[in-house]
Amino acid sequence: MHGSATSLASSVPSWLLVLLCAVSGAYCLRRAGGSGGAAGEAVMGFGMALMAVPIGREDGWRLPVLAVVFCGAALHALWMLRGGVHHAHHLVGSLTMVYMTLMAGPLSGPGLGHEPGQGHEQGAGLPLLTGALLLYYAGYVMLGGTRLITAGGPLPPGAGAGHRAAAGPGGPGELIGACRLAMGMGMLAMLLAM
Repeated sequence: MHGSATSLASSVPSWLLVLLCAVSGAYCLRRAGGSGGAAGEAVMGFGMALMAVPIGREDGWRLPVLAVVFCGAALHALWMLRGGVHHAHHLVGSLTMVYMTLMAGPLSGPGLGHEPGQGHEQGAGLPLLTGALLLYYAGYVMLGGTRLITAGGPLPPGAGAGHRAAAGPGGPGELIGACRLAMGMGMLAMLLAM
């Protein structure tokens, strides 16, 4: 490790977010064989994990690759909208990741805003759009949490009928809801850090 204790301590929350998103993505990938929407959730989980990794100066390749992946996910979600509006959350999530990738990359100015000691004024994004996305994800997390608390309640928005494999407490339907809630909280944390 070449960083100071201060830089290490400031990157711990980022690594915890990486772990949370990667575990959610891995669970969704495991479930992808039995559920059509789980593959998209897995892509978002792993993409969010890569996005949350603290960026160094040598990682200039990662943001353009992620932007292309998230643009592809947004196009896929747009295509899936023809099957019903329950895929709208996937579209919002993919576009949010494209937005955060663009705001963290070279288009946002010379400072990436991800390293300790750097200000976020250059990579902060558009305040109204960031605020609207913060409100959306705060509402998503609150609604998803309350629905998850009620035993056998409906899954958060974006969950199709194929995602409800079991209605009992602790069943796969609730685990998918918990993964979505974790990814929603991860998205909220990344937006707050912009």
